Amino acid sequence: MPTFDELVSEAQAAPFSGWDFSWLDWPRARAGRLPWSYRREVARRAAGLAGPMLDMGTGGGERLSRLPSRAPRTVATEAWLPNVSVSAQRLAPLGIAVVQDEGAPNNNSEAYGTRGRLPFREGAFGLVANRHEAFRADEVSRVLAPGGTFVTQQIDFHSSDDLYRLLGLELPEQPDSWLPLARKQVRDAGLIVQAAARGEERHELRDVGALVYYLRVVSWAVPEYSLDRCRMALRAAHETPELWPALFRQRLFLLVAAKP
Repeated sequence: MPTFDELVSEAQAAPFSGWDFSWLDWPRARAGRLPWSYRREVARRAAGLAGPMLDMGTGGGERLSRLPSRAPRTVATEAWLPNVSVSAQRLAPLGIAVVQDEGAPNNNSEAYGTRGRLPFREGAFGLVANRHEAFRADEVSRVLAPGGTFVTQQIDFHSSDDLYRLLGLELPEQPDSWLPLARKQVRDAGLIVQAAARGEERHELRDVGALVYYLRVVSWAVPEYSLDRCRMALRAAHETPELWPALFRQRLFLLVAAKP
């Protein structure tokens, strides 16, 4: 069995590019399922779409490239510069252009600022898809064509509570969910909410290396985390066999809205 130091060193050295979490595939971790499929929700609306579609925050283009149905004209945006080239290389052979945008501030609070303008004309898209990307609802509404649809899946509050507990960190104070705020944002932008649902993904992390890798690449999940600060808690967890596989419950919501 690998030692604590061996698992941590392997996780720290493991590669990460775009939004590819394949290093965490089984047997390192097991991903759970939601009551809905974001992939199917987007694909069925893209099938037969006459107008263009937009994928906001495409990451490395991994999920967009595997989408079973896309509009004939599909465009993706990405704010993080290292991912722009990664996604462009993956999506260009599929005829999908990648446009770097400024990205929106987190919109899970009332005061989320004015950044996040989308570099497209009004009414440009029949479908805007957004998986875990911050958005300005007024900008989404602006670039949607009349009758167009916005589909977004967002990470909800309390998604990292299990990680905080495992690391011995104090849980942050948060509302139960920001889905009501997201609904208000899209309604205020002139969109009509067609569907909204909350759910939970139950992930299993098989060892401390999987945990360290996840916290390294998704650093915003637990902002208080650092390897140095949490090393003792991580070692204690490693030395407690009954903790593994560690359950990590991620809360999410799906929101679908249309432009009249």
